[in-house]
Amino acid sequence: MRVKLVVAYDGTRYCGWQVQPNGDTIQEELNKALSDLFHTPIQTMGASRTDSGVHAKGNVAVFDVDSRMPAEKIAYALNQRLPEDIVIQGSAQVPVDFHPRFQKTRKAYEYKILNRRFPDPILSRYTYFYHHPLDEDKMERAAQALVGRHDFTSFASIHSQTDSFVRTIYEISVHRDEEDVITIHVEGDGFLYNQIRIIAGSLIKVGAGLEEENWISAALAAKDRQCSGPTAPPQGLVLLRIDY
Repeated sequence: MRVKLVVAYDGTRYCGWQVQPNGDTIQEELNKALSDLFHTPIQTMGASRTDSGVHAKGNVAVFDVDSRMPAEKIAYALNQRLPEDIVIQGSAQVPVDFHPRFQKTRKAYEYKILNRRFPDPILSRYTYFYHHPLDEDKMERAAQALVGRHDFTSFASIHSQTDSFVRTIYEISVHRDEEDVITIHVEGDGFLYNQIRIIAGSLIKVGAGLEEENWISAALAAKDRQCSGPTAPPQGLVLLRIDY
């Protein structure tokens, strides 16, 4: 049977999602725990290859196994074998042709910025500390230029490996809470390598008064990575959910 896992993790000590030779990854920990549980080598397939230091509340992975264990019980057994910073939020059987990366999806991310005079050690693992004042209303207005279907070459890493830079952003919002955490919430059909972090870095420049609001739309139209802002640090980024 094919089983879908909804995976939450604190990405602080991991070198991203995908298995690689130079450090621990989320996928590697899942593969080891599943292989131990079922006493046979198991390889997972992930929906989103989050970068080093990026967190998730609802990433998705699937794997195949020949087992009589009910799919919905696998989450409980697997959590007993995983480190405490990786927790399965649910498991379910899916059709054998279900692939987490090749289905139509809606992905939701949040990028959080702690914007005040001094950092907060409690929030340091999950926010980017930026002490210069930011105008979240300007950031919100500027961000609306990104809504819709566009060529996001300006907001993708030069190391992106893709046939097309066209993606759709369904909605984007920016708001500040009572703890001076500014949250950039973005939902779309899929995202390019570092796209959310480059959007965040660009909006920070607008919020700080380093660029005007219309600079975002101009950067988008340029289709040139050099025309947008820096890539914001990874710890502020969380993959919230993937809807199929």
